[in-house]
Amino acid sequence: MSFEDRLARTQVLLKVIGSEHLPAVLANSLGAEDMVLTDLIAKLALPIGVFSLDTGRLPAETYDLLDILHQHYSTLELKVYYPDPQALQDWVVHNGVNAFYRGVDLRKQCCALRKVEPLARALEGKKAWITGMRRQQSVTRANLSESAWDADHGLMKFNPLIEWSEQDVWHYLKDQNVPYNALHDQHYPSIGCAPCTRAIAQGEDLRAGRWWWEDPENKECGLHVRASQGISDVSL
Repeated sequence: MSFEDRLARTQVLLKVIGSEHLPAVLANSLGAEDMVLTDLIAKLALPIGVFSLDTGRLPAETYDLLDILHQHYSTLELKVYYPDPQALQDWVVHNGVNAFYRGVDLRKQCCALRKVEPLARALEGKKAWITGMRRQQSVTRANLSESAWDADHGLMKFNPLIEWSEQDVWHYLKDQNVPYNALHDQHYPSIGCAPCTRAIAQGEDLRAGRWWWEDPENKECGLHVRASQGISDVSL
């Protein structure tokens, strides 16, 4: 399958979501893949909402892109969700501001407060959500499907770029002049919170820079790890 075929399939899927699964939203992490999807949604004029999660510890370059995004896509409404301030304050007071370095459980607690809980609010009342995840990104995503029922949130979850390669993503961004996070040019293929993200060396896994002190099998923040079992795949 060529890049043009993969792009066409993604466009068709987005149009199906925009006509048959509304209200639907794209979870934009402000990474390269999500900027591709944001651009496609805007260019196709689809009635799909776009939101981002501000954890309070994002890199300056990510905030810069957030500002640019508002200007570049003037007709696209992007909502930003934040952690519950009291819950976050209580956790930091009890555990310390950088407690996530001390163990996987503490790191996942931090992610739950800064990402998972705001995500749940962002998905309330929606019938579908869209992510930019790709199988090629890491071992934790090798078995992803293009679409599946998300039992935890009670809605469909779509991964329209599931078959895209890293080269596909960057070909689209450059060809369509899509704004992207400046950290990508500094060897940051995957970007999260500033203290939990580093640049990677040549040959490393694309997500090696995320929570680099942990085993690869643990490298998810909880946004895409289901608490319940029995998620069923759906082919479109």
